[in-house]
Amino acid sequence: MTASVHAGQFADISLNDVKAAADTKSAVIIDANSPDSYKAGHVPGALSWAEIKGDLAANLPADKNALIIAYCGNPHCPAYAQAAVAAKKLGYTNIKHMAAGIEGWNAAKLPTEPGK
Repeated sequence: MTASVHAGQFADISLNDVKAAADTKSAVIIDANSPDSYKAGHVPGALSWAEIKGDLAANLPADKNALIIAYCGNPHCPAYAQAAVAAKKLGYTNIKHMAAGIEGWNAAKLPTEPGK
């Protein structure tokens, strides 16, 4: 699958809104970057797509309207779509894309946490 197929399918969400969701734990945030990138630093509370993709349903809430945010490296990175499409296939309806990615998050000097 190419990113162009999914371009615009998932609404963008601002860095401030993602930070608010992370702070209040009001969304499931999925980091679709490589395991090395995830270990180096990710949005606090974000799940590693590499770790959860085998059993995504078990890592998502029962509520299909729950906010799910997927991101990867930057606005040109298509990896987030794998996680977003997988969640959509499971019936989730409120999926957003943090288009700025971890590069934008870091550029905005927002906090990250290291991976395990």
